[in-house]
Amino acid sequence: MSRKLRALVYGDVDLNILDGSAIWVPSMAEALAGAGVEVTVLLKAPVETDRLVAPIEAMTGVEVIRPFEMGLTQGTKPLSPVGAQNIMIDLDEKQHFDLIVVRGLRLVTALAGRAHFAGRMWTYITDIPQSVTEFASWDSEKLRDVAASSRFMLCQTEELRDFLESHIDEACGHSVLWTPVVPEPEFDVPTRDPLLSADGAQARPIRLVYTGKFAPMWNTLQMTALPSMLAARGIEAELHMIGDKIHDDPKDPSYKTRMREALNSPGVIWHGGVARQRAMELTSACDLGLSWRAPHMDASLELSTKVLEFGSLNVPVILNRTGMHERLYGVDYPLFAADIHDVVDAIETVARDRVTADRATLACRAVSEQYSMRVAIDRMKGHLNRAFPVGADAAPQLANRAERLKVLVASHDLKFFSRIQDHLAAEPEIDLRVDVWATLNNHDEALSEELAAWADVVILEWAGPNAVWYSRHKRPGQRMIMRLHRFELDGPWLRDIEIEAIDQVICVSPFYAQLTRQRTGWPADKIVVIPNWVDVEMFSRPKLEGAPYTLGMIGIAPLRKRPDLGLAVLDSLRRRDSRFRLSIKSKQPWDYWWIWRRPEELAYFTKMYDHLRNTPRLHEATTFDGFGGDVPVWLRRIGWVLSTSDDESFHLAPAEGMASGAVPALLPWPGSDSIYDTRWIHADTDAMADSIFETVQSGRWHDEAADAHRQVRASFPLPMVCAEWTRVLVEDISPSTAEGTLARD
Repeated sequence: MSRKLRALVYGDVDLNILDGSAIWVPSMAEALAGAGVEVTVLLKAPVETDRLVAPIEAMTGVEVIRPFEMGLTQGTKPLSPVGAQNIMIDLDEKQHFDLIVVRGLRLVTALAGRAHFAGRMWTYITDIPQSVTEFASWDSEKLRDVAASSRFMLCQTEELRDFLESHIDEACGHSVLWTPVVPEPEFDVPTRDPLLSADGAQARPIRLVYTGKFAPMWNTLQMTALPSMLAARGIEAELHMIGDKIHDDPKDPSYKTRMREALNSPGVIWHGGVARQRAMELTSACDLGLSWRAPHMDASLELSTKVLEFGSLNVPVILNRTGMHERLYGVDYPLFAADIHDVVDAIETVARDRVTADRATLACRAVSEQYSMRVAIDRMKGHLNRAFPVGADAAPQLANRAERLKVLVASHDLKFFSRIQDHLAAEPEIDLRVDVWATLNNHDEALSEELAAWADVVILEWAGPNAVWYSRHKRPGQRMIMRLHRFELDGPWLRDIEIEAIDQVICVSPFYAQLTRQRTGWPADKIVVIPNWVDVEMFSRPKLEGAPYTLGMIGIAPLRKRPDLGLAVLDSLRRRDSRFRLSIKSKQPWDYWWIWRRPEELAYFTKMYDHLRNTPRLHEATTFDGFGGDVPVWLRRIGWVLSTSDDESFHLAPAEGMASGAVPALLPWPGSDSIYDTRWIHADTDAMADSIFETVQSGRWHDEAADAHRQVRASFPLPMVCAEWTRVLVEDISPSTAEGTLARD
């Protein structure tokens, strides 16, 4: 792409008020600009104080739109979602933005409803129910529309991403991490004077600091009592409060007055609202940060930006003990607190014990380093490269074309092609259209004729009746690519395909490439291999506790998947260690009418389920999880992905498991060794169980998982596969690809 990408950034937040949500806007602008994007920031409210706006306006490559001062809107009230949307559309029509980065549920819901920015929105939402019970009673349809309209849904934490994907199918595959960002201080972080004198007495007041909004759930009113409570223990303390947004609580009309009065309590120093760098400077002079909140907030899936700022300034912080905080700071972090008495105890410990204070400081600093602006810019570059593939991902033949290459995809089922389709649609030199067949045999023939006449290149996903029709309607000079999976080899239509019209036949594994040659007699030089893609980045997520003892199977029907053999492996393992479990993510066989009507399938699964139900050792350790796109979430608790099939064309599940940090375990179905390293392939269920048990018992599981992850990243990662698909649009791939695909150690 010859020009820079352009981004429009809008947060449904008032930048006159200093809090975490407002800070998101300058952080996002800086990260985008740092990644080489031209940024336009639209403000929501008239500028009353420029402490947040001025730093944005000073950024290189960033333009700030002040709609009130520029006459783009009337009045002085902050923009409504509809008002903001109208201005955003007007701005877009003048300069066209490649991505629209927006925050706030009301706003993104309005944008999704109008569809002007569909496919270009990068949505950041935190104002949704974040517990299963609250979400169940909430109208989630609006979020489904937002997810369907978004190129990316930016999630602040892994926990929030998992939550979204578990509840919103449309979010699966489009949810990416965008964590809080800690800015670099524009001053030298000071070295604080010692708290204790040589004789162990307190040399100066211990300085506590809180930054942000003042609200009941943030325990800010209770915090103002800390200086007096500490004085009762003989500890002199100062509490520095930074911020000017005092919450107006409808449930407690007197809260705002009481909070304001408490800010003038003895030992409390209220600095009001200040610029972000000034707030950081004030914080850096303090000894302890406060982020102790009401217990109800322990279920929050968000991570406080201020907590991370504290750590970056060498200020340890008092926190609630939550699963997220334990994962980040460690279960033995010394400054967790459940109530105000725990807070006082923690402050006293820091005041009297330098070792504990230093340990907490090191832990906080180590966490905060993961959230620096440098890390954020690198992450942003990765998201941009994924959304706008250019450079090395584009075939040289596509560069500098006089016209965009017209590419058509024709298929009844695009589930295995979705990410490749996203990639091709984003290529600047490609004009992509899709002919979606209603079923394997049914399509709109008039539409297909129109598209066939239009396309320079036709991709036939599945070698089915779609391939028969298009091969008979190929026009001179048109290129035609056909991908064959597995079931097509038994299809009666295969002989009706005009193979002379097909330029390349893509198979997903060497074994099936060779089998295709044998079954069809098609020219060998046309049959090549591009492996299935694995979205390594999407699957790479932290494992949950107990993963090494959890086996996983994805898809157990039809019977050739042999789930009975997976149960046999589990049985063998549980005879030795009852911690082993099996989790199955799949539709049930009766969900497929074409499977359940076959007598042999019915008999097989009836016998298997009877055995499972009547064997307590298996019954109590086997769970069935619903079919859906949230496989990356599910894989977080899986340590082993089993492939026990009689035959497969590729079997993506072990590769996805490897990308997630699980270890693959396969039985030797035909062709498995042409895709997967033989180290993961076992002679039978006993050998598989022995290997799993010995690996876990010896403590080698983490090393094996790391090796598997490295191997899948080298073998068939999404960018590499997409690059091959881009290349095959304009040139033939060598038949030598059918000889092997795996990048072994």
